[in-house]
Amino acid sequence: SEMPNTSSWSASSPLLLLWEDSSGTPIFLSLLYAVLAISGTLSNVMVIYLVFSFKKLQTTSNAFIVNGCAADLSVCALWMPQEAVLGLLPPNSSSLRSAEYRLLRGGLLGLGLTVSLASHLLVAFNRYVLITKLPSVYQALYQRRHTGCMIGLSWALALLLVPLLPGLWTPGSAQQPPTRQTDGSSRYTALLLALAVLGQTALLLHCYLGIVRRVRGSAKRVSVLNFHLLHQLPFPAAPPPPRRAQRRLSSVSVLLLCCVFLLGTQPLVWVSLLGFFLQPAPPALQA
Repeated sequence: SEMPNTSSWSASSPLLLLWEDSSGTPIFLSLLYAVLAISGTLSNVMVIYLVFSFKKLQTTSNAFIVNGCAADLSVCALWMPQEAVLGLLPPNSSSLRSAEYRLLRGGLLGLGLTVSLASHLLVAFNRYVLITKLPSVYQALYQRRHTGCMIGLSWALALLLVPLLPGLWTPGSAQQPPTRQTDGSSRYTALLLALAVLGQTALLLHCYLGIVRRVRGSAKRVSVLNFHLLHQLPFPAAPPPPRRAQRRLSSVSVLLLCCVFLLGTQPLVWVSLLGFFLQPAPPALQA
């Protein structure tokens, strides 16, 4: 039998999961979307509730985390449930063919992803300045007004990019394949997205690795100080942990943090790059 959906995969929809040729795949993807929607919504709402409920948690860094949670809610609470339902509809459903509805779904996804990535970078930069710079520099940079402007700029940037990149967030119709001009535009849009995420990843890794270098250098100085103090105590004290173990623990912690972030962002980068160089990208790889 003919597989009309395989031809609809193209670089015009590198972020959205469309129909596969097997009947079981839409049900599996709908179930996956439903589980992610419920778990993601509950976890993000819980983080927001905790920060607003406890005064000690209302810090600048947590303000950026709450901003990221709000962005994630636009994906988990609004976009994913729609994908779970639409995945069970036939390909020729009027909901799937509606251009306005596809733009709405694409806008929710693009808005959430853009603000979420910006919030991750703001958190990393905030911690970098807090740990590696003087307290006066941190206090001057992260005043309440400046923090609000940073959060507002993350949403303004997302609202600016979503209308400019409609082909990236919105899937093409199986009955109406994208034209050559639209297809070429979406290819460069996918390339722009990949380069933007790679740039954001490089900045984030620079911040966290800078934190590690600063903390490891401070640990060395503190270990030397503790060595001299322990020998002057009138009673025996527990020996400090070896510096090699401290370094290994710091390296493993940051490595795990960076690996989790890379696993969450780099598939998007490489599939977008593949959509730029190959037409169309393999459906299984996009899924």
